[in-house]
Amino acid sequence: MLELQQTDPEVFALIEAEERYEFETLRLIPSENYASAAVIQALGSVLTNKYSEGYAGKRYYEGQRYVDTLEELAIARAKSLFEVDHANVQPYSGSPANMAAYYALLQPGDTIMGLSLPHGGHLTHGWDVNFSARFYHSVQYVVDRQTHLIDYDAVRALAKEARPKIIVCGATAYPRLFDFKAFGEIAKEVDAYFLADIAHIAGLIAAGAHPSPAPYADVITTTTHKTLRGPRGAMIMCRGEFAQSIDRAVFPALQGGPHDHTTAAIAVALKEAASPEFKEYGAQVVRNAKALAGELLERGFDLVSGGTDNHLVLIDLTNKGVTGKKASKALDRAGIVVNANTVPYDPRKPFSPSGIRIGSPAVTSRGMKEPEMRRIVAWMDEVIANADDEQALERIRNEVRDFCVAFPAPGIRIPS
Repeated sequence: MLELQQTDPEVFALIEAEERYEFETLRLIPSENYASAAVIQALGSVLTNKYSEGYAGKRYYEGQRYVDTLEELAIARAKSLFEVDHANVQPYSGSPANMAAYYALLQPGDTIMGLSLPHGGHLTHGWDVNFSARFYHSVQYVVDRQTHLIDYDAVRALAKEARPKIIVCGATAYPRLFDFKAFGEIAKEVDAYFLADIAHIAGLIAAGAHPSPAPYADVITTTTHKTLRGPRGAMIMCRGEFAQSIDRAVFPALQGGPHDHTTAAIAVALKEAASPEFKEYGAQVVRNAKALAGELLERGFDLVSGGTDNHLVLIDLTNKGVTGKKASKALDRAGIVVNANTVPYDPRKPFSPSGIRIGSPAVTSRGMKEPEMRRIVAWMDEVIANADDEQALERIRNEVRDFCVAFPAPGIRIPS
C-alpha cells in the first residue's frame, strides 16, 4: 500500500493499526471473519471504476463486456453452490437484500412474521424500529422460555392466527439448527411465502455443516461475509418463478449500479467455498463452537439453549454477576473481541444486556482447533472474574498477543 501511504498517511496508519489489531486479537464475534488475500485483491481492483446499471446483456452503459461475464460467473457459482434456480448478486448488504425480497413479494401493509430480535432474530425480520415494521404489519414469534428453542407448534399456531403473507426464518443469535422443512410446511398451510435468511450460516450450508433451505424456501437471502468468508455484500436466491420480480426489486426499484468490485470478490469467495478445504473448514467451525460451549459449561457459564449446533454461542452472564457490556469491554481490553448481546427474556436494556455472543468462524480461519478453544475459554473465564483488574487484563492481552503469532490470519500480512 505504498501509494496510499504516500497519498494519505493518516488513513494508511489507521488501516495498518486495524490490520495489526485483527492479527493480534482473538476475534470471536460470530458475524466477523477473515477474507482471503484473493478476495481482498478482487475487492480492491479497478472494477471499482465501473458503473453498470442493469443486468448482464441489458446494461444502460456501454463497456460492460468483462463486467457482464464476471456477474454471470458469480451467479453461476452461487446457483451451483446452493443448488438454486436463480441468484442475484447485486444487493449491497443483507438488509437491502431483505428489503428487496419484501418489495418483490409483498404490498405495503402485508403481514410479515419473523423471529423477535431479543430472541435472536434480525432487525429486518419485523422489529419495531426497522422499515420492516413500518411498511408492513409485523408479528413476531419467540423461543420457548425454558428451552430457548423455536417451538414449531407455537410458530404454526401463530401463523394460523396471523395469516402472514411471508414467514421469515433466520437469526443473528440462535445457536441451534433451523428446521427449514417445518417452516416450509407451515408457510404452505397458511398460503404464505417462505423466506430463509441464512446470512449467518451460509458458509456452514455451503460446507454441508448445516441443512439447506433450498428445497423448501421460496426465497433465500444472505450476506457474503460471515461464515462464507467473502466481501461485505449480499445475494438473493429464489425459485425460478420469482426471478423476474426479485431482479426488478433490486434494480431499478431499490438500487442503482451494482458494486462490480464486490461482485468480483463474491465470485472468488464462492469458488473458495466450493472447495474440499472449505468443507473441512465448515465442519471445524462447528466442532470449535461445540468445544467453546463445552468448556464454558464446565466452568459454570449459563448458555442459552444449553449449547450450540452451529457457529455461535450465546452466554447469559447473570450468574457471574457481570453485565454483557462490562464483560465485552473487559474482554476487548484483554485482546478477546466479542459483543454484548441480549438473551431471551432479558430483563436488562439492549444497550447493557445480560449476555455476550461469541463464535468460532474467524479463529477457525486461523487454523485453531479444539485445544485452542479450551485455552480461549480459560482466558475468558479469568477476564470475567477480574473485569476491574487492569493489571490482569494487560497480562492476558500480552499472552493472547503471543498466542496469536502462531496462527496466521488469512489476508493479513504478519506485522513485523
